[in-house]
Amino acid sequence: MHEPRRRWFDDAAGPFVRPYAVTRGRTRSEGEPLDLIATVMGSPPSTADRMWLEPEHLRLLARCRQPITVADLASDMDLPLGVVRVLLGDLRERELIRVSSPTPSEYDRDEAVLRMVLDELNSL
Repeated sequence: MHEPRRRWFDDAAGPFVRPYAVTRGRTRSEGEPLDLIATVMGSPPSTADRMWLEPEHLRLLARCRQPITVADLASDMDLPLGVVRVLLGDLRERELIRVSSPTPSEYDRDEAVLRMVLDELNSL
C-alpha cells in the first residue's frame, strides 16, 4: 500500500493535483464557450477578488497581462484545455479578463481555399 504522500507525488513531475480538483468537478464554464484562438487580456485582481481566487486563477491572470490566445495559455500553464477554459470562465464572470473572439474572414467560407488546403495536405 502506498503511503499518503507518495499517492500525490510523482518523482519525475513533482506534486500534482487532478484536473477535476482544480475545477471542482466542473467540465464547462458559464456563458459562451471560449474559442481556441480567442485572445484573452487580464486585469490585476482586487484584494477582495484575491480571496476567492485559486493559485491557478492567479497564474492565469499573471500570464494574460499581455494579450494571449486560449490555446497558448493552456500550453504555457501545462494544464488541459478544458481546465483552462473553466478557469477563464470564472475570471470572465468576475470581469477580471476580456475575451476577444476572432472575426470571421472571407476565407472561412471560401470553398476554393479549403479545397486547395485539402489538396496540399493530401499531396504530403
